[in-house]
Amino acid sequence: MTGHKVEATDSFIGKVDKHSDEVGYSYIVVDTGPWIFGKEVLLPAGTISRIDASDEKIFVDRTKAQIKNAPEFDKDKHLGDSD
Repeated sequence: MTGHKVEATDSFIGKVDKHSDEVGYSYIVVDTGPWIFGKEVLLPAGTISRIDASDEKIFVDRTKAQIKNAPEFDKDKHLGDSD
């Protein structure tokens, strides 16, 4: 899924930068590009409404405004810390 385009309910929002398929904690990290100053946001996998594998697009059931307010991806927090 990394590299797939991500479509909100109201328009294109970015590309998948990372993803996890861990049971109980699946998510995608969306690089929003310039429209939110390059912010990477964390979206639960449950927000994915469908995937178009042939066009490499992931559709999420959130608006751009909702995604803009989603938690920012924090590598240490979300990928684990050695402490």
